[in-house]
Amino acid sequence: MQRIFDAKHHDPFSFLGVHQLDNAYILRVFHPHASKVWLNVNNLWVSLQQTHPNGLFELSSPSPLIKPCLLKFEVDGQTYETFDPYTFGNSITEHELYLFGEGKLNQAYKTLGAQTITLENITGVRFAVWAPNAERVSVVGSFNQWDGRVHSMRSLGSSGVWEIFIPQLTTNDLYKFEIRNRHTGHCLTKTDPYGFEFEQRPGTAAKISQSQYQWSDHAWLTARTHQNWLHAPFNCYEVHLGSWQRNAKGHYLTYRELASTLVPHVVNMGYTHVELLPITEHPLNESWGYQTTGYFAATNRYGTPDDLRYLIDQFHQANIGVILDWVPGHFPKDDWALARFDGTALYEHEDPRLGEHQDWGTYIFNYGRNEVRNFLMSNAYFWLNEFHIDGLRVDAVASMLYLDYSRKEGEWLPNRYGGRENLEVIEFLKQMNMMVGEGFPGVLTIAEESTAWPAVSRPVYAGGLGFSMKWNMGWMNDTLHYMMEDPIRSEERR
Repeated sequence: MQRIFDAKHHDPFSFLGVHQLDNAYILRVFHPHASKVWLNVNNLWVSLQQTHPNGLFELSSPSPLIKPCLLKFEVDGQTYETFDPYTFGNSITEHELYLFGEGKLNQAYKTLGAQTITLENITGVRFAVWAPNAERVSVVGSFNQWDGRVHSMRSLGSSGVWEIFIPQLTTNDLYKFEIRNRHTGHCLTKTDPYGFEFEQRPGTAAKISQSQYQWSDHAWLTARTHQNWLHAPFNCYEVHLGSWQRNAKGHYLTYRELASTLVPHVVNMGYTHVELLPITEHPLNESWGYQTTGYFAATNRYGTPDDLRYLIDQFHQANIGVILDWVPGHFPKDDWALARFDGTALYEHEDPRLGEHQDWGTYIFNYGRNEVRNFLMSNAYFWLNEFHIDGLRVDAVASMLYLDYSRKEGEWLPNRYGGRENLEVIEFLKQMNMMVGEGFPGVLTIAEESTAWPAVSRPVYAGGLGFSMKWNMGWMNDTLHYMMEDPIRSEERR
């Protein structure tokens, strides 16, 4: 009981909710802000007895109680009704947890995060988060006064995943996860790694989000599947949405405004594809978006996720492919995001010789950990499946492939064979490229790789990394410098 009050319990469902005790059925409800609690029994409200001043209420019944239980709370003189989260079962299957632990749950974004579902005929949101080193995890949000005692989650065994279903939440409700580390007792408030949408900066909470968009690009997707891209033209316009054009007041154009300006511009210039610099959520307006904090969220600088879907749809209807600049190589150290997520090096390596990128001051993903690899594989799948992206330009591949990238002697660790190749990254890239090729025919993967690494675009079965193309930065920079030259002076220097 005290662990419930102190928000230290790894399985509050074992105490709260309905339990049979001898010949009686006991309903226990904990709400630290409630002064009264009632249970709806056959359309009659039956009062629970407060058995502890900290907010514990109980009801004993000689007959079974119908679950889920509909409760009414009085908080600060106001009453509201909701179903008791602790009278619902777990909706995540053992098979999902097994695949996640093996790094093979390609659609993990449908299991983790905040999922709007109907459970036992009640609509609500199922929250799930991976935090294996936590003593306790809670969902906190605008719906519970950001109090970690109200909605403590249950640990799903050795998977490291925590889960709770909260009924009757609505779209745009804000939430985070409060995580208590089992070793230090320190509490962290983290945003959702799998969050689909976030509040406006400088806020960092995730939003409950559910797409309502109806796509109109079926013809494009069908044609893409049958197109032989090796023998098709490829002329790509690289663009940062925030700096391409502003409105008269100097504000960003929205995704929908860009659909009426950027799309015709790309068409009129004769391009076949557009490559969007990172449009995932990131904290700094001054950046180009390469330090991602919301891997599954379109940045809200330009609108909602469905607004971005509309922009992509318009490109497709204009026969323009959309390439996403994808950043699986590193992530920022912001303490509210992925960094030290459960109080330990979870998504990153503990050893800075493996886990820190010296050039950018960011953390490097631990690609050898199944759940981390699953996070990234699922993210690639998400953008291709949910946003109809036509290709992934994988950022900074060279920095991923070499253990000694931008490091001096003594600042890096060799692989198990004594070499400088990052074997875990090689395997991850191969798996990612095979997943894309098998699941999304016609979709491109492009490596931004600036060294002489061999066989970048050779198929995996032939010993390569499996990319469709290599983004030749050297050629691009040389060409741009040449185009900047004064043609008259260039003629004089011949």
